[in-house]
Amino acid sequence: MGQTSTHVTAAPVADRTVEEYLELARDIRHKLRAEQEVSDSQGTYSPAMHHWFREHGFYRLLQPRRYGGHEMSLGDFYRVMIEISQGHPALGWSLTLAAGHALTLASHWPQAVQDEVFGSDGHFIAPHRAFPGGTCTRVEGGYRVSGTFAYCTGVTYSTHAIVTVIDEHAGAAGEPLACLVPRADFCILNDWGGSEILGMRASGSNSIRLDDVFVPERAAVPFAGFYANQNVSDGTPGTRLHGNPLYLGYLMLPYHANLLAPVIGAARAALDEYRELIELLPHPLDPSRKRAEDVQYQRAFGQALALTDAAEATLLHTCEQHQRLAQRWCETREPISVAHNVRAWGALQQAGRQACEAVELLFRTSGTSQARCDTRMLRYFSDVAMYRGHVGAQWESFATYVGRAELGIPLEFLEL
Repeated sequence: MGQTSTHVTAAPVADRTVEEYLELARDIRHKLRAEQEVSDSQGTYSPAMHHWFREHGFYRLLQPRRYGGHEMSLGDFYRVMIEISQGHPALGWSLTLAAGHALTLASHWPQAVQDEVFGSDGHFIAPHRAFPGGTCTRVEGGYRVSGTFAYCTGVTYSTHAIVTVIDEHAGAAGEPLACLVPRADFCILNDWGGSEILGMRASGSNSIRLDDVFVPERAAVPFAGFYANQNVSDGTPGTRLHGNPLYLGYLMLPYHANLLAPVIGAARAALDEYRELIELLPHPLDPSRKRAEDVQYQRAFGQALALTDAAEATLLHTCEQHQRLAQRWCETREPISVAHNVRAWGALQQAGRQACEAVELLFRTSGTSQARCDTRMLRYFSDVAMYRGHVGAQWESFATYVGRAELGIPLEFLEL
């Protein structure tokens, strides 16, 4: 990264409303579904689809207006990502995380880095391996970082990557650092997609490898936002630069919402598929009737629809509540508490549970014909199974932290 900083305003994306983005996402859905099998086998979406997303500004929805972005609210961003994911959940998982980390950069890195990284055209795509890994050694002017970082979702077309590390010489008290690394400084490993992975095959969740990469000090920032215990008395680099509490930088909510929106999209996609199946196929015990005429199929469809609606409503309400608290910070400088952030994460986990249950119910009642490898229903079932296994989705164990936060008992994970 260069040493100088000049303010460069990127060319703005087309001045589209949220509703226009939602319509664009609906219009492209047929193409996303038509390319599901190819995208899954390749582990990512096509260069042509990447070009379409870039041309229409989907990577810049959360990016600051200063750099040609939309500064879209979290709720509106996830509404758009649900629509994309309804066309292909795994692709939506990739796009949501690839675009979502513009919020992280804009919140926590200084202006000099943002000017350079967003650059003259505002184009920025990055995965973030949030859990600390690899090795990090302090050197003059920065850090030397090495290691292999798994599950770097959205890395295929990335301009950068963010990896979290702990200085190996800092001991147990070492503070996690988020290191911003240009694309030229890491290698993408060929370890994602195809039949080797149960689900989310098109998510571009490859591992990356760094071999003794120098990260300048200005490109490495404390990763406190994830733990919701950062000091915001003077704001963040993002609030000071952009004047928008969107960039206050608490990451618990968006980092789980990034996973939840594609899972809700998977539930919407499964509902579409189920409806088409039951309206088309005869009842297995009475071929004179369509399955849609039978109360058992009606009940399954209705239950799944209600579960999905509830999941989406929880996501949007949680985003609205977070936005109100961020606005309160603007007016009073009162921080958003750790307890609120933990409860928000817990609520999103329950929404994810509902969306998964919707897909699982539809898969279970759609018949064994939908267990074939070439069916969309199996794809959606496999995709939500991947979410079920994600460490951030383990609602049973995380409920302990929700309870501790509310009771005022210290949270052990804050000691990382």
